[in-house]
Amino acid sequence: MGMEKKKIIIVDDDGRNIFALNAVLRSRGFTCIAAASAKEGLDVLQKTKDIGVALIDMMMPGMDGYQMIDTIRKQPELRRIPVVAVTAQAMLGDREKCLEVGADNYIAKPINIDILFKIVDQYVNNDHSHK
Repeated sequence: MGMEKKKIIIVDDDGRNIFALNAVLRSRGFTCIAAASAKEGLDVLQKTKDIGVALIDMMMPGMDGYQMIDTIRKQPELRRIPVVAVTAQAMLGDREKCLEVGADNYIAKPINIDILFKIVDQYVNNDHSHK
């Protein structure tokens, strides 16, 4: 049976975060694409058709995660991609701020792997269209 798993894009300016997320997700059979900046992430999203979910770091130099999510939501061909905001700032109001700008979900660093899999499975393995 052709259960083709969709790809996961990891957008983070810190290579160690990308490396760790990539290793963990690949161990579960996911295909990951890494982008070291929001701009690079947007380029990848525009060129890659089978992205199942985008994990986006909120704190990046230049264009940050909030601006990136806002840009994704304004582009008709990208707006259906589920977005998970990844932030080290687990302060009160951060989750709301991420969801307000258009993130579908939110995970705080340091990332709890069980929560990560729960969130990713929700989007990548169900072929439900979103929004």
